[in-house]
Amino acid sequence: MSTSQTRPNNLGAPHAADRVRTRVLVLFGGRSGEHPISCITAAGVLRAIDRDRFDVVAVGITQGGKWVLASTDPDEVVTSGDDLPHVADNGTEVLLPFASGDNEVRVIRDGVLESVGPVDVVLPLLHGPFGEDGTVQGMLELADLRYVGVGVLGSAVGMDKHYMKLVFEGHGLPVGPYTTVFPGQWQRDPDEVRARVVALGLPVFVKPTRAGSSLGISKVSDVGDLDRAMAEALKHDPKVIIEAGIVGREIECAVLGGHGDTPARASLPGEITMTGSAHEFYDFEAKYLDDASAQLSCPAELDETTTATVREVAVRAFDAVGGEGLSRVDVFVQEDGAVVVNEINTMPGFTPISMYPRMWERSGVSYTELISELIDLALERPLGLR
Repeated sequence: MSTSQTRPNNLGAPHAADRVRTRVLVLFGGRSGEHPISCITAAGVLRAIDRDRFDVVAVGITQGGKWVLASTDPDEVVTSGDDLPHVADNGTEVLLPFASGDNEVRVIRDGVLESVGPVDVVLPLLHGPFGEDGTVQGMLELADLRYVGVGVLGSAVGMDKHYMKLVFEGHGLPVGPYTTVFPGQWQRDPDEVRARVVALGLPVFVKPTRAGSSLGISKVSDVGDLDRAMAEALKHDPKVIIEAGIVGREIECAVLGGHGDTPARASLPGEITMTGSAHEFYDFEAKYLDDASAQLSCPAELDETTTATVREVAVRAFDAVGGEGLSRVDVFVQEDGAVVVNEINTMPGFTPISMYPRMWERSGVSYTELISELIDLALERPLGLR
């Protein structure tokens, strides 16, 4: 395991100079619509990370894309004076190293360049475009910094639901019927898109291709509602995917990378069931703003054979995109027991009550242990091509 000698400074870095611990840069916020969720995730991780093993440096990315030195106090991370937290521009500017062998992070504050000190690994808790889609992963690769999670290609594939499905199909994984509306197609020929929707059969789900947390998703049960659904999806992405509704139970499974040459591991599956009639599906509000709208059950009530199939399919999906570290795989289990892959999320929600850590907790790995395991996996991973 790579470690660095901690040393005193005036930037909130550790002062215990007589100890050698792994230094972790927790990165959160970002430019996507999932910015507040990333802040909530970061606060959960900062509360739970093993401070006896790890020294922590916190870096936030504002919604405008500026990297700032942030507090490692989880209460400060989620306190913004608004309904949803955000990273504020506090006048600092964080600079990553961009020379091989240099892992020292620096910050400009009050016009003065100062050292934050070396970091061993980055924990990028970023959701959505400009963070979960391979862009930040590419920057960290250029900086020769180890990081938690899936690499550049896998992150990009996992973010784009169109190419994700193509990769799954290429690996023989079952996916549901869908059609992709490329940029400009809806504006040029909406009737042609409507015809494709009719061919899929109603209901359908209209989704931004490269967004998460159910942002911009609409269920369309009448083709007359397609215009409204497309307008909502296009607010988040010029490329839209339309998926046929699948009758089946929504099951999720958490995947954790293996050490060395050992295969990836799958948790016990979990299930989301909607309660009441406020939400037709598990949308953004149901996930984050309306605690009473959904019931999360883990382990899901599945027979032994179906449970094994879900776990196997989850690992296959993880491997298909070149998974590393962590991912959550969402599937449908149909009445006949068939398992259909819906999507993979390469940086799933990671608060203490999120499905990914909850599924691992029910599988015998605590939240704190899970964070440590992910950091250990990242430290084992070689730099460069792999």
